[in-house]
Amino acid sequence: MKKQTVAFSKNSSNLFFHILTKCNLSCRHCYINTEQHGTNTLSIETIKEWLYLFAQFSKKSEQINVIFLGGEPTLHPDLAIAIKEARRLGFKSITIDTNGYLFHNILEKITPDDVDFISFSLDGATEETNDFIRGKGSYQTVIAGIKKAVDLGFSTSMIYTVSSDNLHELALMPNLLKSLLSKGAGIERFFIQVVGIRGSSADKSKTSIDEYEKNKARDEKIETINRQVSKESWLETVPEVAHQVAQLGITVTYPKVFLEDTEKFECAGVVADNYFIFPNGRVYRCPLCEDYPLHSIEIIGSDRVIAPTLKINESDLFELNIPEGCVMNKLIQPGNLEYNSDGTPCYKIACCMLKEEISKS
Repeated sequence: MKKQTVAFSKNSSNLFFHILTKCNLSCRHCYINTEQHGTNTLSIETIKEWLYLFAQFSKKSEQINVIFLGGEPTLHPDLAIAIKEARRLGFKSITIDTNGYLFHNILEKITPDDVDFISFSLDGATEETNDFIRGKGSYQTVIAGIKKAVDLGFSTSMIYTVSSDNLHELALMPNLLKSLLSKGAGIERFFIQVVGIRGSSADKSKTSIDEYEKNKARDEKIETINRQVSKESWLETVPEVAHQVAQLGITVTYPKVFLEDTEKFECAGVVADNYFIFPNGRVYRCPLCEDYPLHSIEIIGSDRVIAPTLKINESDLFELNIPEGCVMNKLIQPGNLEYNSDGTPCYKIACCMLKEEISKS
């Protein structure tokens, strides 16, 4: 087995392009905040312009990975055109992040040569847990979508967002992935993500799955204060599951999350180029900031100019050095921090863009 920490690099960038915020599902951990991100769907002309803008802005389109997101990106009727335009502009790789419903017959409008990966979100190894989080019927739909994509020759990956609602089923995922492999619907990459306390996850009126089971007969809602997973639970579960999945020949990527005091903290906003674009023209460098008007860049005017925003924005915070590691985590989602009796942090939180990768070879 080969395990490595995937360091930030100026030689490879990611363009997370939200082409709309509309979605057919209402996932309990959805990070879209329409007050901050807008409700509009970008026209195909605007999508083309913005792709071109960032190809020119970065001066290295061949080093940029483009990920088309929403909402649900396949709800956009011109997604296929956007994908082909990104390919024409010479971006390094192109991915669609989808909930599996694959609207507008998207798989019939593109070929495996047009897109490098179709990445499917699944948040439970069982139908009950996944559908509790993502919506009734979504489990069967995403499994069917994966099978259809693989049958047509597309490379596929899967995203599992870990929270207190579904950590208990992460250990079941190796068997599910093995089952898919045996049915000819193999996943090539498996991404484990940690829930961010933003968007729907920040809504404390949402019940946990345990509370839901206890109270569904009475149809009650009970507040929870934190969907985040403790350090102990994360380290007891995630690395072992990653190892088991990698044994199947699937490359696994998951966030580092927790650093020891001896490990150096680095912020991707300082040492790497990642851009999170929203339909209202906001461009963030750090996804933890997306619930707030802290974006450091914006696309403005009829001339489509990429311009820095006024201070104070996220870039002004990237340089701060605190014992807890990530300053954004400390400010925005401090629930996964713990402190010693003397007030010092028990550990540091890594930049959310720092990943561990494990593969069989």
